[in-house]
Amino acid sequence: MQQSFKPSRGFARLALATTLLTLGLIVFGAVVRVTDSGLGCGEHWPLCNGTIFPPLNNITAWIEWLHRLFAALIGVFGVAMLVVAIRAYRNQNRRVLNITIVAAVLFAVQSCLGAIVVLNSLPVLGVTLHLATAMLLLAFLLLAALVASYRPGSRSTSNRVTTLAYTTTALSLVIILTGALVRGSGATLACTDWPLCNGQIFPVQQGSLALIHMFHRFAVVALGISVVVLAIFTYRDRQDQRLRTLAVIALIAYFSQAGIGAMFVMSRAQAFWGAAHVGMAATTWAVLVALSAIEWLNNHTISNGITDQTWELQSKASK
Repeated sequence: MQQSFKPSRGFARLALATTLLTLGLIVFGAVVRVTDSGLGCGEHWPLCNGTIFPPLNNITAWIEWLHRLFAALIGVFGVAMLVVAIRAYRNQNRRVLNITIVAAVLFAVQSCLGAIVVLNSLPVLGVTLHLATAMLLLAFLLLAALVASYRPGSRSTSNRVTTLAYTTTALSLVIILTGALVRGSGATLACTDWPLCNGQIFPVQQGSLALIHMFHRFAVVALGISVVVLAIFTYRDRQDQRLRTLAVIALIAYFSQAGIGAMFVMSRAQAFWGAAHVGMAATTWAVLVALSAIEWLNNHTISNGITDQTWELQSKASK
């Protein structure tokens, strides 16, 4: 019989709280970008224009400074997660500890990239890598919360749902990165109407910025098709209600993201719609990560021969 372990419910709650804070930080980062506050503190880090606190009348400096403060708060939560994970999972279920360590490394990399981006006047590649790392951090924090609290539902074997879940999740990250490329290259308003680009589907004569913008839109369409097919196959092939619910939420989040993206263009890149667009894109990514994680855990349960009896023994041990 497998040895039981004592899971930490407090860790799962802490990990979820840190995940939500990270999602908020990503939205706040979008506010920094759409308000052009990325250099609000100048090319100084960790100080703000050479001082600890920015002047009260400098709004862009305060936006950037608050973004850094928000990131520091997440760092505190991350350290607490790491401490609890070491205490609760160093001997049993080391998967949770390993995932938490990866999240801690990603946070450190994220902080370093943030400093590099500021010190080098916001290079496009640096900003894109900064966003990509933030999304990976969000994914691993969410994964830590799920693995720590997960109990198997309807176990399943890998099939088309598994492949689609992983593919769609990866594609959603690509969409986010192409969106960062659109913003960083200055192509946000290269197409001023929607869904066409200045009246054309393929703006080959409108320059590279219009092509970059439309490439992002085509990628968004591809993601939409993938999300719809994933939802259909999930309902056909899976009985786990959690997977079905996440598939529906992913659909809602995707169409919300696409609609907000259209509003961002038609509003001439108003800050509110820009921040909401990034926030909903991050939400779509998080929901797909959760769906993929549960699918993976259900499959992994079968491959490891974990039974309901084992989980019941572990549950009793935690009481």
